[in-house]
Order: sequence, then C-alpha cells, then structure tokens
Amino acid sequence: MRAVDGIIQGIEYFESPNCDERPDNTIIDMIVIHAISLPPQNYDTKLIIDLFLNQLIAGEDTYINSVAHLKVSSHFLITRSGVLVQFVPIYQRAWHAGISQFQGQENCNNFSIGVELEGCDTEEFTGGQYATLSELIKFLRIECDIPLNRITGHSDIAPERKTDPGPHFNWNLLKSLL
Repeated sequence: MRAVDGIIQGIEYFESPNCDERPDNTIIDMIVIHAISLPPQNYDTKLIIDLFLNQLIAGEDTYINSVAHLKVSSHFLITRSGVLVQFVPIYQRAWHAGISQFQGQENCNNFSIGVELEGCDTEEFTGGQYATLSELIKFLRIECDIPLNRITGHSDIAPERKTDPGPHFNWNLLKSLL
C-alpha cells in the first residue's frame, strides 16, 4: 500500500463531506474498528456508501429512514468480500466515533482512524475482511506509528452507546495476522 495526501492509491475512493481538519498538533495514534450494515443484517454496500456521502434516500424501510439524516463517515470500509474502500484521507478527521473516550482522552475522532467492517454484532466476519483489515492495519501502523495496544473497537470507546464490532469479531485472529 502507498498513500498520497492520505489517500491509499489503487483502491476506490469516495470523497465524504462528513469530515474536517484534526485539531492542531494532533497525533494520530489509534484505530477504531466498527461494524455496519444497512439495514441491520443486510449487506448492500451501496447503502453504506450513500450514507457516508449524504445520499441515502429515505423510503419504506424504517431503519433507513431513521439514519438517512445522519452526517457520518469513516476513513475506510471493508466489504464482505474484503474490498477496501476509502472515504476520508487518513490525516483528516472522519466522523465515526461520536461521543467517545479512550484511556482518559475524549473525542476519539480527533486522534483515530475509523475502519468499518460490513457486518453486524450477530454474524461472523469473513476471512477476506480479516485479511484486508490486517494489511490495512500494518500499513497504518507504519504510516502513523500506531501502537498495537491502540487498536480497539467502537464498543470500547463508547460502551454506553455502541456494541460493535461485536462478540463475533475475532480479536485473536486479527492479532495473529498482525
């Protein structure tokens, strides 16, 4: 992998408007792993892309209607087939963590990189997702000097609000691939 201006070359890049500059002198030193499916347990990658681009259209689905107005993003999405997609340059702040705290630091969006896995709390993730995630983490650890103990789940930084990546995420497998 190689990045130019914080964008990994050779992968699909959709420019999300849901980002901004990180605070001055911010050190990017954490990766937050999320899970997303729209609606839950439905794997339609286009709906996730539409959400991150503010193009999700409300319709007959109650869940889609409940999230269509949100202004959220992530730096990366890894699809069920293991395809890596980028939405925000790594040196900008994506809006993925919300109200959050890690080891006494609040506002995790300021210093973290968000990685969404297409999935949910009730199902296993795919081998292709773990392979792509491990390669992405290896790259980001070198690019941003991120320690292994600062790779965490959304549930760890917002435990009152979030449960992802969930009980089916295999942390031991990920660690073995790193």
